[in-house]
Amino acid sequence: MATLDDVREIALALPGVTEQIGGHTGEPSWRLPNGQIAWVRGPSTVDLRQLADLGLEWPDGPVIGVRVASLEEKATLLAAEPTGLFSIPHFDGYPGLLVQLEAVERDRLAEIIADAWLMRAPVLVAKRWLEERGLD
Repeated sequence: MATLDDVREIALALPGVTEQIGGHTGEPSWRLPNGQIAWVRGPSTVDLRQLADLGLEWPDGPVIGVRVASLEEKATLLAAEPTGLFSIPHFDGYPGLLVQLEAVERDRLAEIIADAWLMRAPVLVAKRWLEERGLD
């Protein structure tokens, strides 16, 4: 089970990532200069209504949103990991998904956040980071 402290530690260990508190929710987000990679995401009233219309509920515990590379990757991840990863109507057509922290292990969370970071990181920084880990 992962926590928001894990999200913070993982995200801030990535080159160039900063944490911001604010926006319309007052919750933390982790970002590079060109955009967010992860953010705390609670349900809106509309989210709850739309989920109820689908016979679904918002999960218990903290949830974060993360960027993914494409709608195809999003669909693949959601199909492969139906426990822990989910989406909502608000995210239809958007390359992002939601992560129920209590349903994912810290190591998997680190992979998810790193993948989100790799999409926004400067190419040379990402290349160097991957090479340092033998992942190039």
